[in-house]
Amino acid sequence: MKNTLFMLLIGLFFGTGLGFLLAQAPGATMSEGHDHAAHGVPHGDADMAGHDHSALLEAGAGLRVMLQATPEGNGGVNLHIVTENFRFAPEHVNGAPVPGEGHAHVYVDGVKVLRSYGPYAHVSGITPGETEIRVTLNANSHEQLAIDGTPVEAVQRVTVE
Repeated sequence: MKNTLFMLLIGLFFGTGLGFLLAQAPGATMSEGHDHAAHGVPHGDADMAGHDHSALLEAGAGLRVMLQATPEGNGGVNLHIVTENFRFAPEHVNGAPVPGEGHAHVYVDGVKVLRSYGPYAHVSGITPGETEIRVTLNANSHEQLAIDGTPVEAVQRVTVE
């Protein structure tokens, strides 16, 4: 039993080292899709891998989003996401795009912090001071919705305590 455990530990040690060396080889990549760490906040959700948040999907005229961001103290902000000609459809997330439905992505100072599947959301842990809150409307497949190449989004600056 001791020999088996010892051999297992040696195998793990050398296997990990070999894997590390291979990953450092020129031209080696660790993942497909984009680097979520570039957003500044690790998502931690396996379902986020491979989504291109920068891609635009034409939505057609009439789609609109407005934002009411209200600081509540202790680094928190309550959001009311008001939409026109759009339906929140959490039951279809990660599915095919359907005109006029999807979800919202919420950004704090340019960093994506959450998805919203309805008109109300709360963001916490914001550093005190003036902050930019941006909400984008996104298709079920996560592309940002646009009208004539212009993203459908709302931005509000708030002072967080």
